[in-house]
Amino acid sequence: MSDVLSSYPLLLRGAWVTIQLTVYGSALALVLAFVFGLMGGARSVWVRAVGRVYVEFFRGTATLVLMYWLFYALPLVGFRFAPMFAAVLALGLNVGAYGAEVVRGAVKAVPKAQYEATVALNMRPWQRLRRVLLPQAIALMLPPFGNLLIELMKGSAVVSLISIADLMLRAQQLRQSTGQTTSAFLVILVMYFVIAQVLQLLVRYLERRADIMLGRRPGRATRSALETLEAAK
Repeated sequence: MSDVLSSYPLLLRGAWVTIQLTVYGSALALVLAFVFGLMGGARSVWVRAVGRVYVEFFRGTATLVLMYWLFYALPLVGFRFAPMFAAVLALGLNVGAYGAEVVRGAVKAVPKAQYEATVALNMRPWQRLRRVLLPQAIALMLPPFGNLLIELMKGSAVVSLISIADLMLRAQQLRQSTGQTTSAFLVILVMYFVIAQVLQLLVRYLERRADIMLGRRPGRATRSALETLEAAK
């Protein structure tokens, strides 16, 4: 264990690569989720069909197989990607398909009365979405998005198979150099857990902020005012 712990700079570099993969992959997945999720609720049959094809194809494709296809198969026909780009693209495409269903479901879950009110106010479709529907839907999206974010972070462990020096590859290197298999994997098990907890705290913070913006939870100023009133009594 001491040999593994003394190699913490190597593990920290691997953790940093894992965090980068998580950030880039989740950014791509978020964009794809909103684009294809909103397409899934469009009025046009063709637009909905395009969104459904994306969701069903990439949701039913293993991330590892997709990553191998991008990194090993496409170069055979003239398309060559850097390892990091191929990994981020595979993670983003896969998780974005799940996120698209979250977006579509959250928008549909907004009470119908809210939509009818926007029609009565003569709002344009984009105004309805931006000012009324999306703010409420985002609050519903955050918990499942948090789960998908953590799943993406854990799924990034497969990128070591295309020679990206993430946390998993660094643990493999330590195992080979020190012979301490149990210790090496125990340490990265804890490190993955810590990263996941940090991500979970971030999502919970965003959930609280969304609830405050929608008036579902009192903000700091409101709590202070209430405490002042209570003290005055």
